[in-house]
Amino acid sequence: MISGGITKSTLINDLIGIGVKKGMTIIVHSSFKAIGKVIGGPVSVILALEEAVGTIIMPTQTEHLCEPSEHDANLSSEDIEFIKDNMPIYYPDLTPTSYMGIIPELFRRQDGVFRSSHPHMSFAAWGKEAKRITEDHNLHYALNEKSPLGKIYDLSGYILLLGAPTNSNTSLHLAEYKQQNTFVKPKVWGVKMLVDGIEKWTTYDDINNESDDFELIFNEFKIQTNVVTEGMVGKL
Repeated sequence: MISGGITKSTLINDLIGIGVKKGMTIIVHSSFKAIGKVIGGPVSVILALEEAVGTIIMPTQTEHLCEPSEHDANLSSEDIEFIKDNMPIYYPDLTPTSYMGIIPELFRRQDGVFRSSHPHMSFAAWGKEAKRITEDHNLHYALNEKSPLGKIYDLSGYILLLGAPTNSNTSLHLAEYKQQNTFVKPKVWGVKMLVDGIEKWTTYDDINNESDDFELIFNEFKIQTNVVTEGMVGKL
């Protein structure tokens, strides 16, 4: 092995060392840069995950397809309309991810990977339960109990933060829908999609998802339970 290099085999051994097993259903949040110098790059990481696990899910969200004003409050009304008129709709096989990183972006393109239909909050999955997890992704309340996250929960799925920070733990959004308090605010989201076969801007109902307290929640969960396993994968 090249000095300082990491191979697919070493990644598999590292994953097994932290408790990853065949047959598991795992949602993966990743940072390729945090893993280290991998021979074969992110492809080796994906292949290692697939060899070590049963079903893999990765978030493949597409925030760049949201209303232009969600990203830039300084746009003029003319700019907003121009962008909206020329923005493509979501294509599961073509549309790239937004800010997800190179691993999920490559993963979602792979043969045998299913990607859900939600135009903003999609997930991609590979393995035994992939089709079940990604099919029938509801437009409204996109991360609730009927979403891919809810299905992963029903399958007793696991969460793997592969060099990713704890505030990237998308699965915690599922808990937001179960809360009965004033912190969770409803929100109507704009989206461009096919309506009766024609590309149109329309809306869907959801909540204003927040992740600011995810790190605090994770730390408290880690302290109060014994189910969090930590270890080195690559050069994390």
